[in-house]
Amino acid sequence: MSLVTKIAIFVDVQNIYYTTRQAYSRQFNYRKFWQGILQQGEICIANAYAIDKGDSSQQKFQSALKHIGFDIKLKPYIQRADGSAKGDWDVGITIDIMESAQELDKIILLSGDGDFDLLLTKIREKYACVTEVYGVEQLTAKSLIDAASHFTPIKEDLLL
Repeated sequence: MSLVTKIAIFVDVQNIYYTTRQAYSRQFNYRKFWQGILQQGEICIANAYAIDKGDSSQQKFQSALKHIGFDIKLKPYIQRADGSAKGDWDVGITIDIMESAQELDKIILLSGDGDFDLLLTKIREKYACVTEVYGVEQLTAKSLIDAASHFTPIKEDLLL
């Protein structure tokens, strides 16, 4: 049995972008986050899930994430006829976590979305996997905080 903790990171990019912007008017520091996680073990999977609007600043950001070590998963931005927009990775993130959990010691989810609470509960119970959530505390669902093994609030030290 390996003594190195096997870690996977799953980032709900839109959620982190909007919650850090709303709470702090700043952006999340992915590089500093990554360096902190490297101290905890081996990063086996690092997926960042984003919506592709095709603009150059977004592509520059995605390139920076790739340079840090993230695999970028993109979904097209869909503008509906009624003016509303669709761009949601909840099912994709869930499938990827379920498919990889049994190989891992720790799953880190960056999101405040309460829809993931049942997923984290299931992963902990079925695979005895540690689940950690990073989110802006006042904008993270209480059910998600409660479902995680650990909750790390995103504060000033993890912002640009």
